[in-house]
Amino acid sequence: MTCGIMPPVSKHLTRTQSMRLILIPISLLLASCSNFTNYLPTFTPHKIEIRQGNLITQEMRARIRIGMSETQVKSVLGAPLIVDTYHAGRWDYLYRLEKKGKVEENQRLTLYFEKGMLVRIDDATPLLPSAVPIQEMKDED
Repeated sequence: MTCGIMPPVSKHLTRTQSMRLILIPISLLLASCSNFTNYLPTFTPHKIEIRQGNLITQEMRARIRIGMSETQVKSVLGAPLIVDTYHAGRWDYLYRLEKKGKVEENQRLTLYFEKGMLVRIDDATPLLPSAVPIQEMKDED
C-alpha cells in the first residue's frame, strides 16, 4: 500500500521558485529604502493643551502700579508662582501655553517689593499699545 508514502520531492528548485527566492529579498530591501508615509496612514499620539503658571491678561497688567502694597498686587494678580527665598522682595509670575507639543505663548512678569511696596516691574511681555487707552477711556466715562 502506498497511502502513507509521499511522492518523492525534487532536489532542484523550479524556475518559478528560484525567481521567488530572489525577488522577495530584493523587494524587501527596496521597500525599506522608500518612503511609505505618503501611502500609509500614520498615527501620532494625542498631545493635550498644557497651561502652566499664572495667566496675566493685559487688563490685569494695566491695573498694577508702582507703590501698590503686596496685598493689593495679590488681589489683582493672585499669588505668585515663584517667591524667591533668597530674594524675599521678588515675585515671579510665569505662564506657558503648549499646544500640540509647541509653545504658543510664554509670559514672564517679575515684581520687586521694598518694605511691602511695589518698586519695580520687569515685564517680558509688555502691554499692547491699544490696551491702556481703552482702559483709561472706560474709566473716564
